[in-house]
Amino acid sequence: MARLSRLAVPGYPHHIIQRGNNRQAIFSSVADFQMLLSLLDENAQKFSVAVHAYVLMDNHFHLLATPATAEGLPQMMQAVGRRYVRYFNDRQGRTGTLWEGRYRSTVIDTDRYLLACMAYIDLNPVRAGLVREAAAYPWSSHAHYVGQRADRLVTPHALFWTLGNTPFSREAAYAALVAQGIAPVQQEALTRAALGGWALGDESFVANLQKQTSRRVVKTKAGRPVSVNKLD
Repeated sequence: MARLSRLAVPGYPHHIIQRGNNRQAIFSSVADFQMLLSLLDENAQKFSVAVHAYVLMDNHFHLLATPATAEGLPQMMQAVGRRYVRYFNDRQGRTGTLWEGRYRSTVIDTDRYLLACMAYIDLNPVRAGLVREAAAYPWSSHAHYVGQRADRLVTPHALFWTLGNTPFSREAAYAALVAQGIAPVQQEALTRAALGGWALGDESFVANLQKQTSRRVVKTKAGRPVSVNKLD
């Protein structure tokens, strides 16, 4: 059976997960984290992809991004993935693959899931027990949104601007949203949708999205379930 192509639709936010092969570490130093962020920034601009949120974990990373073209996201991910592997292998004196196959991604309903997905991404280090609160983790976009630093990689989605009329009010509202956390059902839905590659949204969203692509956007019949494998 032919492998289903990834869903990539311009103008819609995509939740992306890239994992290290066999859950191995993909970062070994501060310089490694900085290199991946630099490559994401360079190629997001080159391929017209707006990165709204990110988190870099020890053995995987998440992005929330909106491509301007159907080719932009896969082109960005391919360029970043290839160059980072060359860099990492050279530094570590290793050869071979670093990634666990292709990156996983899905299109999400902006109104229902975009802010929840941002919080989900920010809270990864908290769920992993690395920090007690999202603001304490240095390798995510959270600090940008709560006013701790300006992050050149980040392009806020228009929905973020609706959180308040001033920068302070938006930062406070977003910090409160993340502190509140997200419901387990939302967390599970976001993880499974990204790993399975199926769109996440209500019937109206799915129907409108399907008009934008010839690729099926939701599963139409029962099949082998995608294993979450406790990945956040």
